[in-house]
Amino acid sequence: MLEIKEVATKKDLKTFAKFPTELYKDCPYYVPSLYSDELATFNPKKNFSLKNNDIKGFLCYKDGKVVGRIAGLINKAYNNKTGKKYIRFSRFEAIDDIEVFKALLSAVENFGKKNGMEIMHGPWGFNDTDREGMLTFGFDKRSTYSTNYYYPYFCKHMKELGFNDESKWIERQFVIPDEPYERIVAISEKLKKKLDVTELADIMSVKKILKNYGSAFFDTLNLAYGDLDGYVPIVGKAQDNVLKQFATIVNLKYISILADKEGRVAAFGIVLPSIADALIKHRGRLLPFGFIDVLKSMHDPKELEMALIAVHPEYKNTGINSIVITRIMKNVVQNKISHIESNPMLETNYNIQMQWKFAANDIIKKRQTYIKEIN
Repeated sequence: MLEIKEVATKKDLKTFAKFPTELYKDCPYYVPSLYSDELATFNPKKNFSLKNNDIKGFLCYKDGKVVGRIAGLINKAYNNKTGKKYIRFSRFEAIDDIEVFKALLSAVENFGKKNGMEIMHGPWGFNDTDREGMLTFGFDKRSTYSTNYYYPYFCKHMKELGFNDESKWIERQFVIPDEPYERIVAISEKLKKKLDVTELADIMSVKKILKNYGSAFFDTLNLAYGDLDGYVPIVGKAQDNVLKQFATIVNLKYISILADKEGRVAAFGIVLPSIADALIKHRGRLLPFGFIDVLKSMHDPKELEMALIAVHPEYKNTGINSIVITRIMKNVVQNKISHIESNPMLETNYNIQMQWKFAANDIIKKRQTYIKEIN
């Protein structure tokens, strides 16, 4: 017998936060998210993204045992932007049982119906820095800190329940050269002078960059990503969530933030030290000893994850991204990084796909969202 229960108490929240690590406890490819972040999902004092979202979490029990979880999100900003009445499903994990899938997705659908929504899609998060997309290829590859792993049965059950394909992403693994690409280095040096931009990562600490250019960073991010599938501008206090995440894990060697004379962020690239092994070892918990291994991974990483790269519209087609890539690549080669993997790149984002033509790489994972009209 199945029972759906809304997340309403501290006990429910802890169960909701812990369930993924239980579901994937024997899976070597799963990387848990930070347990503290999971606990903050429904807390408006810690998760400022809740300001523009209505959210409910649900747990599914079978014979008294928790067998799945899901969250329903109504992102008002995205619905206003598109003029459509979407409800997103997120934080979706469940055992291999189509009836459990049906019960959890129906809970989100009913939440949407009560609020006048007409379309359900997901998995989407609060914004584009949140985890999104369901794995459809690359089930034998370890996940990254910024993405969710899914067992193969997830996409199978989504199709069985009548969901259609929506947005699609690919993830790449890069071959690290013995030396930085000479052609790119030569181009970037000339462009830096021509465009008259300053590399902030060469002259400022992370803290100072975020303080002085945090707002300009989001201006560029929102402009560059604004037309992409599912993108919601990150504004107001929601920016604090993102800056806090970056401040705790960024290593200056592997970022590039270019500012122009007007104080705009002309372009940026953020490549994060992989903390996947530390999160796996400590099941997503920083305390009591997890933070030590996380700090080690941040300060002396062997693996990296490409998080974000963006160009201000006024610098589009100038080649400014080569400056960003060159700075990061020099440090990658110098510090003998062994593995670089991208986070999801939209298949329809032609500019970002073409950007990596020069670099040897393989597509190692694919993921997508699913969509269905609410009856």
